[in-house]
Amino acid sequence: MNLIRNYVKLEPGFYLGDDVLMIARKLLGKLLVTEFDGTTTSGRIIETEAYLGVTDRASHAYGGKRTGRTEVMFGKGGLSYVYLCYGIHHLFNVVTNKEDVPHAVLVRSIEPVDGKEVMMARSGHKSWSHKIGSGPGNVSKALGILTRHSGISLLGDQLYIADDGFKPGKILATPRIGVDYAGEDAFLPYRFVLTDHKGISARSFTSKFNT
Repeated sequence: MNLIRNYVKLEPGFYLGDDVLMIARKLLGKLLVTEFDGTTTSGRIIETEAYLGVTDRASHAYGGKRTGRTEVMFGKGGLSYVYLCYGIHHLFNVVTNKEDVPHAVLVRSIEPVDGKEVMMARSGHKSWSHKIGSGPGNVSKALGILTRHSGISLLGDQLYIADDGFKPGKILATPRIGVDYAGEDAFLPYRFVLTDHKGISARSFTSKFNT
């Protein structure tokens, strides 16, 4: 089921920028698209978190740590990084920057666009709810993204991000969620949300960093 939409897949250069915070903001409003087994699903990105690699205590690559799981983070920007959280949730991240600089952006929430019935079935919902794409685990569940998709190029046809001309409204920057282990870095305003969308994962905004 290939849907014909008026969108353009993001160019390689988008992912190679050295400012991961800017990229995390620019991803807001873009479409995250999967085309698995002849089925197309997509969701508008409405919440992201930036991770600054070796200097960021919240990052899996903090201190230059390289493992079989995180090695993809050290690849050239434009790859997917999908890891398992709590042994249950498959979390999708966008690898950015040049090779050996492990910056990444976690997609925390989407607003479903294409293939809503498929997303409902994948998510186990019998009726429509904005919670289907709310939270990073639900993002991957709705779009069919699993850890086996880690390392896939976002320039291909299975898993990619596209621009359909949507113009984001108000963007708010807040501290990231669930990174209490990161010490002072847990308070950095590296989470970005589109405040006028219902599907964001937490609405208790305490930050004053408006952009």
